[in-house]
Amino acid sequence: MLPKLSVVRDGMIIDIIFHIKLFSGTKTVFLIAMKRHFTILIIIALSFATSSILLAEENTPAVTTQTGTITVHITGLKNLDGKLGVSLYNSKKGFPGKHQQAYASALKNVTGSTASVLFEHLPYGTYAVSIMHDENNNGKLDTNFIGMPKEGVGVSNNPKIGMGGPKFNDSVFPLDTKELEVTVAMRYRIAS
Repeated sequence: MLPKLSVVRDGMIIDIIFHIKLFSGTKTVFLIAMKRHFTILIIIALSFATSSILLAEENTPAVTTQTGTITVHITGLKNLDGKLGVSLYNSKKGFPGKHQQAYASALKNVTGSTASVLFEHLPYGTYAVSIMHDENNNGKLDTNFIGMPKEGVGVSNNPKIGMGGPKFNDSVFPLDTKELEVTVAMRYRIAS
């Protein structure tokens, strides 16, 4: 004979029948039967809960991060020596010369008087580009005794660069489209 349990809930008697089997020393309890009225109440309660969750989801705006691609076109390269260090910044921290603090960076061999670098899957926002032509391939921008670059440099928006170097706010541009092209003209101040 199967054990039977009667429970009173909200004034209704619910008969629950348990069937206990032993499998590898564990007890598995199967719910065999319940009163029909209780099952109908559960179904109604679940349908109300589900519909209110669905309504809440419909009224909540979806949060998606839009991304885009920036293609940096570099013009005015003086020679084919060395490499280009191209850095993309999303804040002024480290701009323009601390490439290890950039949001993204790329190193590229110089193969002509122009070059292009692609930065993909970037969240929409504001960015600035800084480029160094490491002509002697020593991994750094060579400068003279007062800090003026001996090798080629360039920044986005091609602003006039005075003493103290380019400023982030003068070089920043918005990425608010799937594909954006930026052209940077290289500058060579002092012969290397």
